[in-house]
Amino acid sequence: MKRFQKSKFVLAILMALMALNPMSLFACSVCYGDPNSSMSKGLVWGIFVLLGVIVAVLGGISTFFVYIAKKSPNETDKV
Repeated sequence: MKRFQKSKFVLAILMALMALNPMSLFACSVCYGDPNSSMSKGLVWGIFVLLGVIVAVLGGISTFFVYIAKKSPNETDKV
């Protein structure tokens, strides 16, 4: 059991060192670079495409539930 605790501690130290590595704190070329570069424009278009996909999926799900609600029998139909 003591060996497991020691290896767990060493793993935690290694993960902390990797997280605090100063090279990983530099901004990417999109954030740090020219806002009018093609990479920045591609990032913006990628965000819009992902938002469009989310809206399409949620719209399809809501349309399906509206369709099911309209097809279900109403209380007035039961005689």
